[in-house]
Amino acid sequence: MGLFGKDIGIDLGTASVLVFVKGKGVVLREPSVVALDKNTGKLLKVGAEAQQMLGRTPGNIIAIRPLREGVISDYDMTERMLKEFIRKVSTFSLIKPRVVICVPSGITEVEERAVIDAGIQAGARRVYLIEEPVAAAIGAGIDIAKPDGHMVVDIGGGTADIAVISLSGVVESASIKVAGDQFNEAVVKYIRRKHNVLIGERTAEDLKISIGCVFPRPEEVTMEIKGRCLMTGLPRVFSVSSSEMIEAFEEPAQRILEAIHSVLERTPPELVADISTNGIVMTGGGSLVWGFDKLIESHTGIETHVADDAISCVAYGCGKSLDMLNDMQDGTMNLSRRRQMN
Repeated sequence: MGLFGKDIGIDLGTASVLVFVKGKGVVLREPSVVALDKNTGKLLKVGAEAQQMLGRTPGNIIAIRPLREGVISDYDMTERMLKEFIRKVSTFSLIKPRVVICVPSGITEVEERAVIDAGIQAGARRVYLIEEPVAAAIGAGIDIAKPDGHMVVDIGGGTADIAVISLSGVVESASIKVAGDQFNEAVVKYIRRKHNVLIGERTAEDLKISIGCVFPRPEEVTMEIKGRCLMTGLPRVFSVSSSEMIEAFEEPAQRILEAIHSVLERTPPELVADISTNGIVMTGGGSLVWGFDKLIESHTGIETHVADDAISCVAYGCGKSLDMLNDMQDGTMNLSRRRQMN
């Protein structure tokens, strides 16, 4: 190890942060949550320990999610969270690491700048950016350098990124702010509307993971949950079925389908032909909602499958892109847009 720090790849997501260290793989996987003492501004916990506190804190402690919808909403906290995570994974070295950070494909230059600055403040020597769908494609094992079209649908916590990739670049893409978080919100709204019960976001997430689906399951499954009855104000236990989940998810799922459709409409015909041969690859935690691949397949007529270890694809892709850094020209910041910049 010695004086030279290892290069690091970071999947800086709305819901979780994954850190890849060159030569070691994914070494850290924690929720993007920071807990701090409001009175002193002192950072108390970061990651999983802070997540336990969401929705459960006494007055002086606040748990914050510093990223919203794929972008930094609280700059100071993001920087402190990154610093903490980088500290956890790096052994002492005199030379700071180079860091590749993943960003949604729809990000603006101001937002890009914020990510780069946060990375530098958190201890990186240089920060490079890579667009999430490109990283996801690399992580899913697609050889992106060939002149062959692939479509990646990456559904994270805050954004869904849909991209057509060929020759190492994004040909067409869409980034929409409909993803895991919006699915959770949809569950909360639905349960409130249909059962007149208020449930918390963590309960909504459990429902989504356990029985959630966007396509009819072969057999109905149900789950018992607790919430607060809005009529009486008292706790109430009741059960929710998977077919209710389909109803709850209808709107967000529809928006993702529309985005996929619009990307296909804008894609050159040669590449559409490639995609219909190669199929659509889904990555990200949101793609694990039961039946999502089947739903997309039934809508597009294109074979769709969820990548192995879908949650870590972006982080692995980030890690593999570290090998590209030595060929990079100095002015490049965004690896996926490098052709325009050279």
